[in-house]
Amino acid sequence: MRQLTFASLQVKNLEASKDFYEKKLGFEIGDTNPQACVFKYNQGQASFAIRTPLEPIEGKELGIGISLWFAANENADDLKEKFIANGITTVGEIMPTPFGRAFHVKDLDGYKLTFLETK
Repeated sequence: MRQLTFASLQVKNLEASKDFYEKKLGFEIGDTNPQACVFKYNQGQASFAIRTPLEPIEGKELGIGISLWFAANENADDLKEKFIANGITTVGEIMPTPFGRAFHVKDLDGYKLTFLETK
């Protein structure tokens, strides 16, 4: 294997999660159907989906052990402040990584999203 081409996250409430990703985080909707919503980020350079469950998820904790990383065109400090102004709780401080400065947010189902200001 040489490349991950797509990621899909199962969510408990598709419409609420769609609203969170589009209106609070600023992702662009690429395509939708009754079971899924595909998002584009950074002018389509990153695409992923949220979808209705493929198997029963009642009583299960989602998001544990999963983190999606997005390279941002903005300064990490500015982007974090924009997210906070949109009512998003960030997780921890901006931190240095081998790839650049990054910070985390969690979505409605506990999936960790990392936004990276690349070097």
